[in-house]
Amino acid sequence: MAILLYRLGRLSFRRRGRVLALWLLLLALLGGGAAAFSGPTTSKFSIPGTESQKALDSLAREFPQAGGATGTIVVAAPEGGKLTPAAVAPVTEEASEVPGVLAAVDPFVSKAVSQDGRYALIQVQFESGADGITDAQREAFTEAGASVSGLRVEHGGEIMRGVPEIGSTEIIGVAVAALVLVLTFGSLVAAGMTLLNALVGVAAGMAGLFALSSTVELTSTAPILALMLGLAVGIDYALFITSRYRHYLLEGMDGEEAAGRAAGTAGSAVVFAGATVVIALAGLAVAGVPFLTVMGLAAAATVALAVLVSLTLLPAVLGFAGARVLPRKQRTRDRTPAPAPAEAGFGFRWGRIVARLRVPVLVLGVVGLGALALPVQDMRLALPDASTEAVGSPNREAYDLTTEGFGEGFNGRLVAVVSGDTAQATGTAAKETAALIMDTDGVLAVAAPQMNEKGTTALLAVIPETGPTAAATEDTVNEIRDRVADVGGATVSLTGATAVGIDVSEKLAAALPVYLLLVVGLSVLLLMLVFRSILVPLKAALGFLLTIGATFGITVAIFQEGHLAKLVGLDTPGPLVSFLPILLIGILFGLAMDYEVFLVSRMREDFVHGADARESVISGVGHNARVVTAAAVIMTAVFGGFVFMPDPIIKSIGFALAIGVLVDAFVVRMALVPAVMHLLGRAAWWLPRPVDRVLPDLDIEGERLQREIPVQREPVELVKT
Repeated sequence: MAILLYRLGRLSFRRRGRVLALWLLLLALLGGGAAAFSGPTTSKFSIPGTESQKALDSLAREFPQAGGATGTIVVAAPEGGKLTPAAVAPVTEEASEVPGVLAAVDPFVSKAVSQDGRYALIQVQFESGADGITDAQREAFTEAGASVSGLRVEHGGEIMRGVPEIGSTEIIGVAVAALVLVLTFGSLVAAGMTLLNALVGVAAGMAGLFALSSTVELTSTAPILALMLGLAVGIDYALFITSRYRHYLLEGMDGEEAAGRAAGTAGSAVVFAGATVVIALAGLAVAGVPFLTVMGLAAAATVALAVLVSLTLLPAVLGFAGARVLPRKQRTRDRTPAPAPAEAGFGFRWGRIVARLRVPVLVLGVVGLGALALPVQDMRLALPDASTEAVGSPNREAYDLTTEGFGEGFNGRLVAVVSGDTAQATGTAAKETAALIMDTDGVLAVAAPQMNEKGTTALLAVIPETGPTAAATEDTVNEIRDRVADVGGATVSLTGATAVGIDVSEKLAAALPVYLLLVVGLSVLLLMLVFRSILVPLKAALGFLLTIGATFGITVAIFQEGHLAKLVGLDTPGPLVSFLPILLIGILFGLAMDYEVFLVSRMREDFVHGADARESVISGVGHNARVVTAAAVIMTAVFGGFVFMPDPIIKSIGFALAIGVLVDAFVVRMALVPAVMHLLGRAAWWLPRPVDRVLPDLDIEGERLQREIPVQREPVELVKT
């Protein structure tokens, strides 16, 4: 691999004008495709085959007028006052005139008025689903009741769920990344070039993603996840290759040779690291959840583009930059001071500290991460509802006002769908179902059945006593399903947003151990290929488990239990979003393997070239500490920028990824890994001879490249321009 990438790097450097033109053409084509074929994203999180989804599909066929999106208008009289039909009627009338509305139900007819007469709920039924609601319809809905004075009117429901948008908060992470690059390289040109390279990859990936959005159903979080990952890995990959390129320049190689060597060595590690991220993200398909599969594939494609850009466009841009990638004082040999001994750097000092204190470092690290993981035992998963949205948002105001007037259960309505072959059988089954549900613990009320035109499908609105994401509500849903399973003469299914959320969470929780086992097993196999060792992959897998445990623990403590929640701008703690754990495992696995490869590959490189086990570990830490530290800070900054977004889903994903990178890079890879490597000594590189013969040699360290292609040095200038 190293020789192939070496030749690709030299070719891209030499034909830099053509390479740049090809990438600009590709960007233009993808941008045009995005402009022409871009479609809307969806906020639906559902899993085909679950009971709740089957019920919704049945409603779409048998009861289409009840299959569209719903909105809720909450009306409240001043404190001490009561609502009257005449006062509420204008709100209902204005709601019924909103484009696309089938009906707005008078709360005095549906008896959706609180016992004290102060609060009322107007249910609004739309013809199309939530994804078909236009901004104009949504705005008209929020204006319903604006003409009524003296009453408080709030608008909520599924049509008011906000779609997260890419905004200015991400610029914070990019700005921090730029500052770190300048400090790392000491050159504005090198920093700007690295950042520009990453932005090109992200732009291409996002444009391609939106070009496909008209044919592939994208969740609203998929593009943001792709942006988040594309930026982070794009900057990191360019940083690793550029750092190695500068190192070769200072050794006296000309620009083309340095670009080829950097692509063959650091580029090989980038290919492997990128492949692990892509495989882990694509592996999300094993969960059998369509929206999660699409999210994984979208992010994986963006990461793959980041790798391709780093291996082709980056060497070309390095050719245009010339010697300016170096600090000014190092651009000519006569002005370059004698370099300080490499062993004097901070990385080498840290490496020796870990070598001397390897047992205390290992014990403190494992115990500390274990303690951080303790909150995981209380982790709860759910799909987000309006209770966790930002205070002051329309949906949150409607949710809080409904809770104030009716109780939290009215925000988590369930729908029992009773389907029979005849109207008589359906009617009888509906009555029996209503009685069984009303007798269930945790149920507050059951509305009278609503029948379709044929009388073969009945809807029963069920009001639980607790909120949509409460653990008690989940117990109530499961008990209802058990009770109605034996109703004769009809099929009974429980659905609604709350039931859908419970089904999605249960499905993902069941898939989580399988996916974790897949990822850990994959890490062992891949690292065995790279490092030709048994113990190094096992150590990496155990370190990854420590990272995951600590990351989950910290995220649960803040986002679920509410500790220090204000520091991340979280108004209301609640269960973690259902797909966060499995998504986090997939992404952090790839990123953890990045740092493992970049750090340990140098250890192996020195070891196979004759250094003893102890010195090779110190050398690996010493030579890579600066770059790994910069990469981790950059990735943390990029992910951390998304914490400032108001959407709680994106906020929790950005936070968890940022914390995960910090834990993995600075605790696991920079402390625990070298400590374990020192304890293992030469045994770390042991591989049974039969396995050694079977495994292919990927040459990540560039050993074969160094042996088969002698270094070409230019005695006059560092870089040909």
